[in-house]
Amino acid sequence: MVTLQCRRKRRTGGDSLAVDLGSFVSEVKERIAFEELSGRTIAVDAYNTIYQFLSIIRQPDGTPLTDLKGRVTSHLSGIFYRVINLREYDIRPVFVFDGIPPHLKQRTIEARIKRRNDALEEWASAREKGLLEEARIHAMASTRINREIVESSKELLSHMGVPFIQAPSEGEAQAASMTNAGLTYAAASQDYDLLLFGSDVIIRNLTLTGRRKLPRKNTYVEIELERIFMNRFFDNLGINREQLIAMGMLVGTDFNRGIDKVGPKTALRIVREHRTLSGVVSFVREKYGAEFDADPEEVMAVFEKPEVRKMSQEEFSAIVGDARPDRERIISFMCGEHGFSEERIGKFIDRLLGSEEKKGQKGINSWM
Repeated sequence: MVTLQCRRKRRTGGDSLAVDLGSFVSEVKERIAFEELSGRTIAVDAYNTIYQFLSIIRQPDGTPLTDLKGRVTSHLSGIFYRVINLREYDIRPVFVFDGIPPHLKQRTIEARIKRRNDALEEWASAREKGLLEEARIHAMASTRINREIVESSKELLSHMGVPFIQAPSEGEAQAASMTNAGLTYAAASQDYDLLLFGSDVIIRNLTLTGRRKLPRKNTYVEIELERIFMNRFFDNLGINREQLIAMGMLVGTDFNRGIDKVGPKTALRIVREHRTLSGVVSFVREKYGAEFDADPEEVMAVFEKPEVRKMSQEEFSAIVGDARPDRERIISFMCGEHGFSEERIGKFIDRLLGSEEKKGQKGINSWM
């Protein structure tokens, strides 16, 4: 789930648990300008990014943008304008789509479906009462990604000449693997799972920058581009990758519920003192009289050895290719099929084509 700040979630009802590492990340993350990523290829967590657009790009009462056939188009608007913004900075996104989730994630998926269904009911109730801000908040919580949204996103990316990769399983794992293999400079997502999947370099707020209103408050915050180097993160905490994963398991991940009464600071203290996963498991059993609800070794393997598509430099080059934006297809898709303003879309296509000409297409190597 996309949030501007990673929050601890309740441990009831099989609810999924976000790894609450925000306070530790704040000590090592650095604010950067878009210009610092110029010429870089970034692996973008597609589902996370699309979820952002579906959540944020809405009418005042929370209703998403739709075309004349009632199909949601908020994600198309987000992809179109944000990709152009990135390309004008010569930032080269490669979108990575989720595949089949690990079986351990099933309970989390079921809990998310329930939360979204509950949010839909609360959204309808708030709209009936004329509570627009409440309605919008519940509408954002009801956001879901379906097959039609995924396929239309891929189609638009293709028309815009932006490469995408289908991961066999978790998109964050695939993005981290590509970054650590040197195929991309960094992985971009709002999801802190990227830390557990071990991406060497992480970019946050790549498609979320700008002024945002805080829910239920008449306060605005400026969301800025951020970069995290994992080696600095580990050095700052004094732990290694296995210990970080164990720490996440103590707090709770998408694949296990975590241990009651153990927050991030306590989890850090535990892994520093007991070092190994087996040591942590033994301590939890003795101290709390508790067991992890999922096999700790299996959860560890999900993060340490995830199912990913391994690629050589040559294979990656063939995937990203040297495709260019196709003006006619973009117009046909965005305006003819989904009802966007041809005048406005046309102006932004000109900007996209102009940025491609300015940077100079150098074939496949321009993406490497």
